[in-house]
Amino acid sequence: MSDDEELFAEEMENSAPMSDSRVPMARRFRGYLPVVIDVETGGFNAATDALLEIAATIIGMDEKGFLFPEHTHFFRVEPFEGANVEPAALEFTGIKLDHPLRMAVKEEHALTEIFRGVRKSLKANGCKRAILVGHNSSFDLAFLNAAVLRCGIKRNPFHPFSSFDTATLAGLAYGQTVLAKACQSAGIEFDNREAHSARYDTEKTADLFCGIVNRWRELGGWMDPE
Repeated sequence: MSDDEELFAEEMENSAPMSDSRVPMARRFRGYLPVVIDVETGGFNAATDALLEIAATIIGMDEKGFLFPEHTHFFRVEPFEGANVEPAALEFTGIKLDHPLRMAVKEEHALTEIFRGVRKSLKANGCKRAILVGHNSSFDLAFLNAAVLRCGIKRNPFHPFSSFDTATLAGLAYGQTVLAKACQSAGIEFDNREAHSARYDTEKTADLFCGIVNRWRELGGWMDPE
């Protein structure tokens, strides 16, 4: 077991609240709350490349057990000191670091505010931990974990190494792994001109995730045990 796994296991044992059986979300994913995350970055290396945008959409559940995107937190982020930013990455995302209306904040501020909202939702849903949902989720989780490490944040509400990947789920459900194509197959409007914004991609990924999980429920794949 790695140091991260040992720390996570100890934290879960000593500090995580028990799932609240009165709240359906606490039972749906074994006490984990899905939170959709998307990041826009200055490259592909989480250790060296800048985090430039981050968005998080909290997933809720209605009284019938169906998921829905609840609300989104979004921040433009200042590159950390010494961060690498590839010109090709900026060209791909369309991010202009010197735009006067960019209003970027430091990584620590962005993560602190997002984590505060996540913890509030964990408590409301009787869940013990958040689990990251992303399209190619290992990428987003790597950048989130790297930023947490840089900022010295001790209480990360997210599972440190597990995630739900909508590229995989969409490949299973629709035979599509590209976000735009998967959304189109699912009947979700997708504007390619808005893509590669963390807020837009997060909210579309949330729609896709909820749609796939809800369709599975409609087919009888999961029923609330109570």
